[in-house]
Amino acid sequence: MNAFFKWYVKTSLLLRILVCFIAGALIGGVLWGISSATVGEGAINPGVQTAINYIAPFGTVFVAMLKMIVIPVIFFSLVTGAASLPISRFGKIGVKVLAWYFLTSLAAAIVGVILALAINPGAGTGLSGWESMAAGVASTAEGVVGGAKSGGAAFSALLMSMFENPFAALADGHFLAIIVFAVFFGLAIRVMIEAGDEKQGARFESLLDIIDTGKDVIFKLVSWVLEYSPIGVLALTIKNFGEFGPILIGPYVTVTAGVVGGILIMVLVVYPVFLGLSTKKNPIKVMRRMQEATLTAFITRSSAATLPVSLSVAEKDLRIKNELASFSLPLGATINMDGVCVHLPMFAVLAANMFGIDLSFNSLLLMVITTVLASVGAGGVPGGSLMLLFIILEQIGLSPDQVATVVALALGINPILDMFETANNVTGDLVCTYAVASRESMVEE
Repeated sequence: MNAFFKWYVKTSLLLRILVCFIAGALIGGVLWGISSATVGEGAINPGVQTAINYIAPFGTVFVAMLKMIVIPVIFFSLVTGAASLPISRFGKIGVKVLAWYFLTSLAAAIVGVILALAINPGAGTGLSGWESMAAGVASTAEGVVGGAKSGGAAFSALLMSMFENPFAALADGHFLAIIVFAVFFGLAIRVMIEAGDEKQGARFESLLDIIDTGKDVIFKLVSWVLEYSPIGVLALTIKNFGEFGPILIGPYVTVTAGVVGGILIMVLVVYPVFLGLSTKKNPIKVMRRMQEATLTAFITRSSAATLPVSLSVAEKDLRIKNELASFSLPLGATINMDGVCVHLPMFAVLAANMFGIDLSFNSLLLMVITTVLASVGAGGVPGGSLMLLFIILEQIGLSPDQVATVVALALGINPILDMFETANNVTGDLVCTYAVASRESMVEE
């Protein structure tokens, strides 16, 4: 047993998750086949259902652990990210960096929504499985559609949801209010550090150190949860394939194709256009010099882990001055998650199709805004986008059980998608940093 535990810990997490996903799909497929052969397609054999009931809690616990850590991750990441902005030293340039990060995230969210609507994952299958998964959800869907506001009312509701009692928002999981409060709280700390005398500044630096330590502790919890993730993926995959069978294969393929396609559009089209318009230089030559950082991000699946390579590429290959790169890239690793902005709308549209929820124009607009704001809290850790699914799915009106179902589906392919997303994130950080450096004459020719 001890030897197995050592092997488990030493084996790559990505490999463990993929093996458990494949094993879970095979086991679940066998269980679904047994049900189809004995009681007919669309029904579950009582013995199979009993087996699934014993296996499912191991996956449910994993989803619960993700929900447990998502709010602390977002809060601590945003506070430390906002407080890292040196306002007095980089006020004007800092605003431009933030504006570029926001612009590329907004573009990624729009690309993600358009592709999701075009691909429309989970729609038109005509199989009874969707009806089974959506059973009992009609009232929820009707409530979402009936409660949708139009025009100024929807915008007013969005604004009001962003400014709430922070303690109530933390307790109730109102993500938009948490995001806004955390950003303002971090900026307030930075202003107090720079505006006060040395003694007062030291006090607020100590407060920031405590919060930063809290973020490190939360990230350690994240690493523990991720160590358990292969077991959770195995249990949830067995449950999903055991109950719904081959119906899940189509959405997996379309979602994967959609996310990868969206990321390729960002890297091959959107970023070059932004670079060409802002720097008046050949964007292909510039982006070729980013390849080392992009490849490292693809392999490590972590913007934070890729940061040393990104800094080296920025200074040695792109010739960006250290004073800008050392500020912009760490900030980007924390708040700039363009790949996540492509990823999240794809699963939101899949969930809407699964549970019969009509996504109006106002719903899509809210999804874009929420996606951009939510992506800021991804934290730069492997699998960060998985936690943010809770924000997007609850925003379109899914119940906790429905959110858990979609998250369970996402778990199986998230490691693959995360590789592409992280490569996109790091490329976006370098693109934005180079664009600002070029316009501020901070590139050493």
